[in-house]
Amino acid sequence: MRTLTVPLPGREYDILIRPGLLPQAGGYICSVVPQARKVALVTDSHVAPLYGETVAHSLARAGFQVETFVVPAGEQSKCSKQLARLWSSFAQFGLTRTDCVVALGGGVVGDLAGFAAATILRGVALIQIPTTLLAQVDSSVGGKVAIDLPEGKNLAGTFYQPRLVLMDPEVLGTLPHETFADGMAEVIKYGCIADQGFLEFLSQNPSRSAIMAHIDQVLYTCCRIKAEVVAEDELDTGRRMILNFGHTLGHAYELAGHYTTYTHGQAVAAGMVRAAQLGTALGLTPAHLAPDIAQLVEAFGLPTAIPCSQADYAAAIGLDKKGAGSSLSLILLDRPGHALAYPILKQQLLEML
Repeated sequence: MRTLTVPLPGREYDILIRPGLLPQAGGYICSVVPQARKVALVTDSHVAPLYGETVAHSLARAGFQVETFVVPAGEQSKCSKQLARLWSSFAQFGLTRTDCVVALGGGVVGDLAGFAAATILRGVALIQIPTTLLAQVDSSVGGKVAIDLPEGKNLAGTFYQPRLVLMDPEVLGTLPHETFADGMAEVIKYGCIADQGFLEFLSQNPSRSAIMAHIDQVLYTCCRIKAEVVAEDELDTGRRMILNFGHTLGHAYELAGHYTTYTHGQAVAAGMVRAAQLGTALGLTPAHLAPDIAQLVEAFGLPTAIPCSQADYAAAIGLDKKGAGSSLSLILLDRPGHALAYPILKQQLLEML
């Protein structure tokens, strides 16, 4: 077992990483929500047949009354309709403020179930059990929960920390290649922004099999970096912004593909390469970094560039949550393993793009 603590005063929680953890989930959850009697288990139509029964049985063995709520797999479920459906289902189940919600799935399930948990009865306990690489290294940790609006991704949400995060690396074995690659975009991001040694390790192990041979360490390293950043800046007003490296432009690429053509990981991969190119043009990022990042993302089957219109860039930049009026903070690298927030006028950025 590898254990990390996210050290938020009064709201500390652990991240547990161990192969074979899923069948023991109930016992670990009972230890952090001892007063809970009911558990609303939220998952999606892809994950439910694979792991839903295992987790539900584990929760029942721990003494919980469990009801499973399944949403359609895919980004389209991160919407107000599914959120309202969960609220109603939780109320009909008789969930109380001492009970809890368990999110079993990838980033969509974690965001949607997390937002539902944060807002039903003004907040009930949330447990995250991420089943994709992207969710394990990134979205399940840090407390960001949200749904999408027609105008853009994650525009309605809040900060709501889980009580516990359980990670079983064995579940990654069932991921399709594209889904695993999506997660690798975020893994690469952590090396780029905060750990040059980790970035070099990834460059020396540019394949899924090589990563899986060291998966416990990969998960631990990414979660350690995120835990440190979140502890310093929980509400994303300072250092936490560096976690958005590649995301400002990535959101433009997702918008260009109407949120269906390109996955989040594909968009972030292309966004990181483009951000490194912009950093070089601004005289901040070493010239070798953009091609180095491009080579690495390409090794995992991710795109190095995505076509995007000026209108889509403008829309994404205008809605960027790191923006303030006519400017925004673009996350750039000034050296391998180190990122900073670079203030730039939106009009200047559009002209450069």
